[in-house]
Amino acid sequence: MGRVSQAQAQENRKRVVEMASHLFREQGTSVSVADLMKAAGLTHGGFYKQFESKEALIDEAVSHAFGELAERRATTLENSDGERSAAQRAMIDGYLSPRHRDSPATGCPAAGLATDMARDPGDRGAHRTYADGVSDFADWLATDDPDRNRDGIVRLCTMLGAVVLARATKDSPLSDEILEAARAALAPAP
Repeated sequence: MGRVSQAQAQENRKRVVEMASHLFREQGTSVSVADLMKAAGLTHGGFYKQFESKEALIDEAVSHAFGELAERRATTLENSDGERSAAQRAMIDGYLSPRHRDSPATGCPAAGLATDMARDPGDRGAHRTYADGVSDFADWLATDDPDRNRDGIVRLCTMLGAVVLARATKDSPLSDEILEAARAALAPAP
C-alpha cells in the first residue's frame, strides 16, 4: 500500500481527533488507541505517525470538544437574534433535556470529561484546556445582574450536576425528574 498524501494525512488526523472527542466524552479517556483507530476507520499502526502519544491526542480532543461547544453557543446566540438572555435560556433548556442526557458523545465536554479530568494529574494541556473551557462556559452563562455574584458558575454547576446525575439514573423516572428540577431552578425570576 502506498503512502498517503499530505492532504489525506491531515484529513485522517482530523477524523481521529473528532472521533476521539466523541468517544472520550461517551466512554472516557481510557478508550484504547486500537479501538479509537478502528472507530475512525484507520489502522492502529497509523496512530503514532499522527500523534506523539495518546496524551497528545487527549489534549487535542479536549480542545476540539470545547471548540464544538463554543460553536454551539455562538449558533444559539445567532438563532436568538443576538439576545443573550434568550440564547442562555435556549442553551439551558437544551442542556437539561433528555436528548443531551442520552447523547454524551456529542454533548457537553464539561460533563462528559469531568471524571477523567478529575483523575488527571493536572500537568497536561487537556487539564488546562478543560479548566479554560469550563470558565468560558460559566462566563457565557452569567447574567448582567451585579447582585448575582458568580451566577454563571452556579448555573453551570447546576446544569452539569443535573446531567451527570440524570445520565447515571437514566433508566429510572428519577432521571427526568432531575432534569425538570434543574430547569425549574434555573428558570428566570418572575
